[in-house]
Order: sequence, then structure tokens, then C-alpha cells
Amino acid sequence: MVARPSRSAPRPLAPAPDAATLRAVALAYLARFSATRAGVEQMLARHIDRWVRRAIATGMEAEDATRAVDPARAAVARIVADMEGLGAVDDVRFSQFRARSLARAGRSRRMVAAHLSAKGVDEAIVGSAVEEALGQRDGEGLETELAAALVFARKRRAGPFVRPDADGEEAHRRYRRALDAMARAGFAHSTARQALDMDREEAEDRIMRMRSA
Repeated sequence: MVARPSRSAPRPLAPAPDAATLRAVALAYLARFSATRAGVEQMLARHIDRWVRRAIATGMEAEDATRAVDPARAAVARIVADMEGLGAVDDVRFSQFRARSLARAGRSRRMVAAHLSAKGVDEAIVGSAVEEALGQRDGEGLETELAAALVFARKRRAGPFVRPDADGEEAHRRYRRALDAMARAGFAHSTARQALDMDREEAEDRIMRMRSA
């Protein structure tokens, strides 16, 4: 009879995370990803919570496990401030870069702002970063918004980007569906109409100009 291989022993519990451990975790994370201040705080909190769950799973009392990480939780804000001092965390720079990236991907100004707010960026920073990256609402920002709407329409294969072999009924159906979808995505009705009614050559040119800016 062949003996079954024994199950490997559970991995021993590592020491409770301290400030030095969290700092190393933050640096490793930021070497791979760009993040906001709130994002790094949340990532470190999750790291601490995972240790608590593992400690409880190995038999430690929940109260003792929670108490063991109190110093680590108290160190999170200081570590994030250190990351800001190093330039590894910069909510303004993050917001401007993300705003441009999202607009080029076909997101409306309203959805860009909502995305940044969901990332925990301060409202004042969101407003100034979006304006800096995408332009003022009544100026350059209108052109950026229109170009983003055109990207959206191209993904939907509607308006100037409808298939050449599409008949009139299909073209109209795609137009109406795209118009509704653009409203849900935060584009003004006038902007959506302008994008969907545009000539294809001009539409492609506007998208190219936005992406090369």
C-alpha cells in the first residue's frame, strides 16, 4: 500500500507588522503602482487586517491579535506622509495623469472627476487637476470633452464610426443606443450629438490631436 504524502505543516505566523515592515510594503507597492494617499492608506490597512486574520486562524485570541497591531495602525499616517515626502505619493500628479488617461480612453469629464473622488482624492485637488489636465470647461476643455465623446462613439461603432456596410436602420439604432449610453456616461446631450453627427475624417483627426497633446 502506497502511503499518502503528509500535508505540509501550516506556515508559521510572522511577527506582527511594525512601522519598518509597513514602510517596506509601501515602497514595494509604489515601485509597481501609482496610487493616491488614500489608496496607500487602504493598502496598508489591508496588510494589517490580513495579519490579524491569520493570527486568529492560528489560535490567537481576536482581542490579542487586534492589540498586537495597534502600533502598526498608528504608524500608517506617518508612513504615508513619508511616501509623500519622497515624492512617491502625489495626489495632484496622480490626478492629472489619470484624468488625461481616462479622457483619451473615452471618459467624460464628469466620470473622470467621479473616478478620482472614488480614489479618495480631495475635492479641491480633483477640481484643479481635472481643469489643468483637460482644460477649462468653457475653453480647451470643450475640445477635450468632444474628443473623448468621439472615442466613446468609436468604441460603440456609432455615428462617424458605424460600419460602412451597415444599413440605415442599423446605423440609426446604433446612433440612438450610443446617444443614450453617452448620457449615462456623463456627456452633455449637445456634445454627444456633435460627436455622433461628425464626419469620420474630422472625428479621427480630433481624436489624434487629443492623444498627441
